[in-house]
Amino acid sequence: MTTEQTESTGKRHQGKTALVTGGSRGIGQAVSRRLAREGALVAVHYGHDGAAAERTVKEIEAEGGRAFAVRAELGVPGDADTLWEAYDRALAEQNAGPGLDILVNNAGITLPRPFADVAEEDYDRVFAINTRAPFFIIQRGLGRLRDGGRIVNISSAVTRIAFPPIVAYSMTKVALDYLTLTLAQVLGPRGITVNSVAPGYTETEINPTLRIPEIRQKYASASVFDRLGQPADIADVVSFVASDDARWVTGQWIDASGGVHLGV
Repeated sequence: MTTEQTESTGKRHQGKTALVTGGSRGIGQAVSRRLAREGALVAVHYGHDGAAAERTVKEIEAEGGRAFAVRAELGVPGDADTLWEAYDRALAEQNAGPGLDILVNNAGITLPRPFADVAEEDYDRVFAINTRAPFFIIQRGLGRLRDGGRIVNISSAVTRIAFPPIVAYSMTKVALDYLTLTLAQVLGPRGITVNSVAPGYTETEINPTLRIPEIRQKYASASVFDRLGQPADIADVVSFVASDDARWVTGQWIDASGGVHLGV
């Protein structure tokens, strides 16, 4: 039986509205589907691949959930405003009330280049998408986020280990973790929790090196479970952190890496 098949069929997000950036593929898609299965109306954000977003929406609807697609390119000037304007329009078309309960900042890109090979334009782009975009998405979205809401930032296990091949990418996630810590304190009086969930080596399209058998085995063996993570493994953790069950958990960096590089 797969992880998805064993997931709870409960509706702990019933009546809530969620926005998942980068919600059409990989970890974001798994999060979108999980939140929808548990009752949330999910805004599936995408930047360029509208077909993937529509497939995700149809899959959610086929499972009895509710979702809609929202397009906004991230990493460009005004991206947060564009996203929220699109969200507001699409939400109105759903005949749903305004506002938001769960924001998952998942969209991101990698930069698989060692320190000496990182160009300025590469550096600027990875920070624009992975760090600046969630910063302003949260800032511009706070008026929509209801008291008692949830913000979940997708970090990475690389923030606790040295991994030179992706140094600039790792730096973007460290910055996101600090944003998590600070906003948890700032938003606590509103009952809003803010947490980071940190995947390890996960089987998604964002990591093309997993197509190489030797690297695939190397990454799998880095986990204490001797396998790669699956998007559903991460979605399960995000769903918990986004739920009322995690109301007393905030400002935390939650390792969801399968014990990658423990003791290293």
